[in-house]
Amino acid sequence: MQPMMRVLGAALASSALVLGMAPLANAAEQGQPEFTVGAIDWKPCEKVPTVDCGFLTLPIDYAKPNGEKFQLAVSRRKANDPSQRIGAMVINPGGPGGSGVDFSFGADRYFSKEIVDRFDVIGFDPRGVARSQPIKCSADVLRRQPSEYPATKAEFDALVAFNKELRADCRKQSGPIFDHASTRDVANDIDSIRRALGEKKINYYGVSYGTIMGQHYAAQYGKNIRAMIIDSNMDHSLGTWKFLETEARGANDMFNEWVKWSDRTPSSPFYGKDLRKIWKDLLAKADRGELVDETGRKITAENLGGNVVGMGYGPAFKQFADWVATLVGGTPAPAKAFAEGETFENPFAGIFCNDYNLRVGSWGEYQALNAMEKRVAPNTRGSSIGHGAMMGCVGFPQATNPQRPLKIKNAPKILLTNSRYDTATVYEWAVNAHRQTRDTTVFVTYEGWGHGVYDRSECTLKINNEYLLSLKLPRSGTTCAAVEPPAEQSVLSAKPKVTVGPF
Repeated sequence: MQPMMRVLGAALASSALVLGMAPLANAAEQGQPEFTVGAIDWKPCEKVPTVDCGFLTLPIDYAKPNGEKFQLAVSRRKANDPSQRIGAMVINPGGPGGSGVDFSFGADRYFSKEIVDRFDVIGFDPRGVARSQPIKCSADVLRRQPSEYPATKAEFDALVAFNKELRADCRKQSGPIFDHASTRDVANDIDSIRRALGEKKINYYGVSYGTIMGQHYAAQYGKNIRAMIIDSNMDHSLGTWKFLETEARGANDMFNEWVKWSDRTPSSPFYGKDLRKIWKDLLAKADRGELVDETGRKITAENLGGNVVGMGYGPAFKQFADWVATLVGGTPAPAKAFAEGETFENPFAGIFCNDYNLRVGSWGEYQALNAMEKRVAPNTRGSSIGHGAMMGCVGFPQATNPQRPLKIKNAPKILLTNSRYDTATVYEWAVNAHRQTRDTTVFVTYEGWGHGVYDRSECTLKINNEYLLSLKLPRSGTTCAAVEPPAEQSVLSAKPKVTVGPF
């Protein structure tokens, strides 16, 4: 059930052609700009021949359907039992930057047998990602990135200047897709996939950043949904202050949960010890510049807090405790450096910064925001994800798909799930997303820890599968009890099962 590798640490890092361009009718009445969608010429995927791969030619700008096009990579894992087939289920693993095609390759290890038996699992790489005309940036620019924690106005100004340079470079390297990679565009792509498949209605499973895609699709194309699960939810209504505050609170809550785990777990190296004092002393040591990695580079207090956030994805309580124990008398491994002259896929700037208008207008505003996140989360110095997301967009123009209240009117009941303790998509976000869609979402809480709910327990698995198979849903507000994380979970298991990027 866990096909994708997770990594300990903070998160912040073929040619099949479309043929037969026969139009599918009802695009305009469903809300999508009128244009012709072709069939997909499926061929066995090179990596996993039992899965079909192909491309769908779509407009870069849906407002100009006859303008420049790009190739959207799509995959199809056919239902194992065609006689019992329910329909097509489109999946997305989050990110921004996660490959849905790669996710589909491991779908039989992620979803239960009865799901892959009865659904065609449809993966896709969102525009600007992986095989779908990926957004790229020059490595020599990326490696010059200054700290996202400026200590002076000059350092803040330097970050603003760098972000402007990076954005210009990414646009140059990537072309017009850079300006049209928002989740609103992706929702149109999802409906294009539905039309190309010839499906009247689709099913959808999105986790993490994939929930924004699901939310947008439900708002724009609700009538085209049979079933939808949005697992570990983003909240696309929050302004800068609230976004940063909620992320910081989620990070600090996870730190407290880690301490509680250590207090009750004999295998913890800090069992029976005052872990809060040990951690406080470690933060002070980092502030004095006394913590370094194997390259001699300083480990900051913000780095320590970022590792709390990364630990929370799994969660990897034991592995993180062991790592912290080594800091007392050892050092962590160094990071890998960029190679000269390369370009790296870097979809964050073109996707997140067009979905979220988190703009910090001045050094003074930054100081106020940073003081707030440290006050809310003193043990983690805020949230590395929330802070990094905000500072990654400083100096950018206004978002093309900015935050707004979520309004879903024409969709069937949607299953919305979240862990109580999640450092990426914090619980408050799910509560608020449900509050905005109370008439159309059924909210189920997993009372434990970690990012991604689908198979956290027998309870969550039963609820998810029953809904997909029979549309049976529990009462909104249902909870599933926490399951204690395995004490000896692999170190390569602290990141979400399927996401690439912070969400």
